[in-house]
Amino acid sequence: MALSRAARLAPVVEMAEKVEKAAVQRLGHFQGQVRLAEAKLGELDKFRSDYQQQWIDKGAHGVSGQWLMNYQRFLNQLETAVAQQRQSLAWHQNNLNKARGEWQKAYARVEGLRKLVQRYIDEARALEDKREQKLLDELVQRLPRTEQF
Repeated sequence: MALSRAARLAPVVEMAEKVEKAAVQRLGHFQGQVRLAEAKLGELDKFRSDYQQQWIDKGAHGVSGQWLMNYQRFLNQLETAVAQQRQSLAWHQNNLNKARGEWQKAYARVEGLRKLVQRYIDEARALEDKREQKLLDELVQRLPRTEQF
């Protein structure tokens, strides 16, 4: 009986495993998105740093008003791009955190179902062992006894 309970749970375990596998794939996707967003932010930060170094280098030799205005305009655009990339990174990190939570729930469900199935299997084995022992005891009692002097 307990073994049949375990067998009846097999499709449920399979479905839970599929859900967990999909959650793992989703988690991996969002981890990749976070890495890409971090890399882009790093590139933008480096580019901004290099661009600011240009100001230091050129500014030491004197610059025209036009160059300064262009520099300032481009730096503002760069700051906007960095801010947008930070927002993008935060959005991807939020998605990653949600995906991690979904995976953890799916994983916990699968593990709980596996433990339940194992418990049913163990119960079935224990019942079968008990039944076999009872049969053996009955057979031993039926054997003719030889008296030894």
